[in-house]
Amino acid sequence: MKATASEGVHVLSKAGKPLMPTKRYAKVKKLLKLKKAKVVKRSPFTIQLLYETSENVQLLIL
Repeated sequence: MKATASEGVHVLSKAGKPLMPTKRYAKVKKLLKLKKAKVVKRSPFTIQLLYETSENVQLLIL
């Protein structure tokens, strides 16, 4: 997994909607190994969850 430190791993819900990115690389690796997520894109590194989850996102102000 090559992701820049400021970027993290992009995450999509089961329905394909964007969720909050994560920097928890060990958790991402575990989800991929347990087949609970799949790689969608390699650059930027993006995974899609294969299980239902809430779709809460944090408000971002630039």
